[in-house]
Amino acid sequence: MSREIRTYWKNYIGGTWADGSAGGRISITDPATGQPIGEIACGTAADIDAAVAAARACFTSRVLQDMTPHERGAMMFRIADELEKATDEIARVECFDNGKTLANGRAEVPLTQRYLRYYGGMADKLEGRQIPLGPGFLDYTVHAPFGVSAQIVPWNGPLPVGARSIACALVTGNTVVLKSPEDSPLSLVLFAEACERAGVPAGAVNIVCGFGAEAGAALVAHRDIDHIVFTGSVETGKSVLRAAAERVIPCVMELGGKSGGIVFADADLDQVATSAAAGIFKHAGQICSAGSRLIVHRSIHDDVVTRLVAEAEALSVGPGIEGCDLGPLISAQQLERVEALCRVGVAEGARLATGGARVAGLDGFFMAPTVFTDVRPDMRIAQEEFFGPVVVVIPFDTCEEAIAIANGTDYGLAAGLYTRDLALAHKVADRLVAGQVYVNQWWVGGVETPFGGMKRSGYGREKGQEALLGYVQTKNVGIKL
Repeated sequence: MSREIRTYWKNYIGGTWADGSAGGRISITDPATGQPIGEIACGTAADIDAAVAAARACFTSRVLQDMTPHERGAMMFRIADELEKATDEIARVECFDNGKTLANGRAEVPLTQRYLRYYGGMADKLEGRQIPLGPGFLDYTVHAPFGVSAQIVPWNGPLPVGARSIACALVTGNTVVLKSPEDSPLSLVLFAEACERAGVPAGAVNIVCGFGAEAGAALVAHRDIDHIVFTGSVETGKSVLRAAAERVIPCVMELGGKSGGIVFADADLDQVATSAAAGIFKHAGQICSAGSRLIVHRSIHDDVVTRLVAEAEALSVGPGIEGCDLGPLISAQQLERVEALCRVGVAEGARLATGGARVAGLDGFFMAPTVFTDVRPDMRIAQEEFFGPVVVVIPFDTCEEAIAIANGTDYGLAAGLYTRDLALAHKVADRLVAGQVYVNQWWVGGVETPFGGMKRSGYGREKGQEALLGYVQTKNVGIKL
């Protein structure tokens, strides 16, 4: 596959391609080499103003609301078809600006198409209800769009995460201003191009790349937005919520996790090792629902660790474009953060079974797949999110203890368990405090299954039918006949 990509990219505002209003550009770095590969227009508060104005004008014109639901759904299918034409370019940019492996970069396209077609198919199935009030009255509900949806998506999966939020907004009649991540914005530019080719009305989708402190802050605090969708860290999420509180803006918030998987003594250990490795090492652990804690019955603890270490050490680490299993972390700053937290773990008394530092001899930001043992639940490495390829293994003796450890963090995004005992699986799943629970395979589910957090992992749901309810408000109409 060609290593060539465009060297300059623009923002998409009001159906046109725009430079930054202040003339600034953001340098894009390949995390596999640490070298710049291009630039994108730097959006400022003024560019956010222009994008919000375009979205408001489109919403006020009612061009989306006046489409039939079926027509809005068909528009999603056209976008999905247009993405197909950009598959090779998307795969390249996902390798070069995001650090994904080539296989994972290519896989982003069918996943994104699946979201678009799923919500396209749901567009004419979101129904209200009739409420009986007795003779002489008619009462019914309808789902009304909020208006302008402000969306901020993360750098680890910008294309599918951005597309699913945009799809939910459009099929329900909202318009969108999306702030793309400055670390990996390119796939969303290609998504905007697909929207343009698919005939999405001008102003319905606006995508602006800019720094969070300026463009992101300007977007969530803007006086003409009606709705916020945010995926990112807890700390940034708090600042978004403070801005939203000033104008009482409804939000969908997904704020990361420290997800734990419980391994009971009767589990299939080969399957556990394969599943747990995939759950933490895919995309170098840079997935919010990664299985970063493995809570293992003491009787099988050493066996599980041996198998997991073997899985980790079998992975090839290097540039995704070369077909390696494990690509780089997104930036030098993220690599240093992960390494620093590993050093904290060692200082706390945990033992490195493998990994623990950056990979020597490679340019770029590569972290060795890492397994910690001798971990106590109160250690920082068992409480704080690495967002890297690091798993901590914690032993337990009783089911009650395992559940307490699994629930014993501020997060509640995902959890899992491995057992052959179906009754035990149901019992434990019921008591795990998490928005998604995986049994015998990490990431069981898909586009159709609602995803979101409990506790400090946020609220609201993405994916599945439930997601659409986060983009509409219920209006009741009562009539005396």
